[in-house]
Amino acid sequence: MEKLKKQLQTLSELVMFEHTIFSASFIIISMIVSSNAFHNNGFFGFKTLLLCAVALVSARNFAMAFNRFCDRDIDSKNERTKNRPSVDGRLSLLALLLFCIANALLFVCVSYFINDLAFKLSIPFLVILGVYSIMKRFSYFAHLVLGLSLGLAPIAGDIAVSGAVHLWTIFLSLGVLFWVAGFDILYSLQDIEYDRQHNLYSIPARFGAENALQIARIFHVFAVFFWALFLRFSTTYHLAIIGLILSACMLFYEHMIVHKDFCNIPRAFFTTNGYLGFVFLFFIILDSIVRF
Repeated sequence: MEKLKKQLQTLSELVMFEHTIFSASFIIISMIVSSNAFHNNGFFGFKTLLLCAVALVSARNFAMAFNRFCDRDIDSKNERTKNRPSVDGRLSLLALLLFCIANALLFVCVSYFINDLAFKLSIPFLVILGVYSIMKRFSYFAHLVLGLSLGLAPIAGDIAVSGAVHLWTIFLSLGVLFWVAGFDILYSLQDIEYDRQHNLYSIPARFGAENALQIARIFHVFAVFFWALFLRFSTTYHLAIIGLILSACMLFYEHMIVHKDFCNIPRAFFTTNGYLGFVFLFFIILDSIVRF
């Protein structure tokens, strides 16, 4: 029993399970808004909730594990990442591959039980999730590909509830894309010298810290803009705007503390961004309750 518990802790550390919050809040936002629009009820049912939860976790587990598999050579030489389970011997190469395959199969199987469109898009979604793992070796667009990977969550939520993809979902997803890409650029500032030394493609390594900060700011302006369009074209009302304003304020605070001292990057990355999605979600839920 103790051995099993230790293995589960290792796998949780491998995929950084707590980071699921970044996409979890936005898939729920999408599901609530979609349910309001097409079922006149903000709650989409326990079955859909459970299926989407399993799909989200399995997709993210696959993406993170595949990323760790591809990055073993990079992580083993980086002081910040050399103690990850994928490189310090706690997980074998076979175990890592089996974990990737098992989660990919689970995601496809769960998608089958959601609806036809979810099943048809399950493989393309997995391909997009996997592409990020190799992009940093070839292109500075890796940050945007990571954003796209998490931006699939709202699209998946809309598909799960309505069986289709709507314009407001695209705007919500674009907001997530630029939000994630922006804070990933900030996070990459920690590895700027390492990326340069090992010819890895990141915006900070290529354009310098100050330019990277400016690009991250622009991305986050885009994020707020697309979230505003999401509110404009969806069935949300005035209370949801409060969530947008507070989210914008949190992004401003994030940039302020990072610009002041790069030592604040972990706090900006994990704490501020972690709360942001749930602040937005809270006001979407409140908006949904009040309208009925």
